[in-house]
Amino acid sequence: MNKTVVISGGSQGIGKSLVKIFLNHDFKVYTCARNQMGLDKLSKEMNHQNLFTFQADVSKKEDVLHFANWILSKEQSVDVLINNAGFFEPGQIQSEEDGVLERQIETNLYSAYHLTRALLPKIQTFGHIFNMCSVASITPYVNGGSYCISKFALLGFSKVLREELKDRKIKVTSVLPGATLTSSWEGVNLPKERFIDPDDIANTIYSNYNLSPSAVVEEILIRPMEGDV
Repeated sequence: MNKTVVISGGSQGIGKSLVKIFLNHDFKVYTCARNQMGLDKLSKEMNHQNLFTFQADVSKKEDVLHFANWILSKEQSVDVLINNAGFFEPGQIQSEEDGVLERQIETNLYSAYHLTRALLPKIQTFGHIFNMCSVASITPYVNGGSYCISKFALLGFSKVLREELKDRKIKVTSVLPGATLTSSWEGVNLPKERFIDPDDIANTIYSNYNLSPSAVVEEILIRPMEGDV
């Protein structure tokens, strides 16, 4: 019987790499994205009967809950949840436009909070939740502004969840990647070797999922070989 993984924001970047690796290991993969064209492109590229896609803007609570309810209408249980959806909006607290903090929090934090709460009753014993944090969760930087705030908050959410779910034997891992070669870095004049390959993040997550039930990696910090960009 196929295991089930839920991946938010799976149409590109790290999310797409996660979809690919879990499909390659015979999981049923449920994913969402804001753009239907991106989901259609993903489905065509993967060409896999175990991939199920849903259009949702995860910055909106109602969309997150529709996504969760759609999954639960099809599955009795969930083995892995990866809260991957997020976006980066550069700026400084002192000068960024009004509303930037709200947009970052809604997508980078609230989406994970609402999706996790909706699916938790169906997450299996020895299931695993991965929260896609960032090096910005632990290292503030000048042009990070509200993004850093949102990622610090997501790491806090992940740490609290880890403590809460110990008794249920559900693993929780915070993933803190550095600069990864995704659309967030389009237009930056740096060689690709200065960035992490999204497949490296996906491979690391999958290998951590495969640890024995008696062990959990609480935090994964992964940076480009030459350091932060």
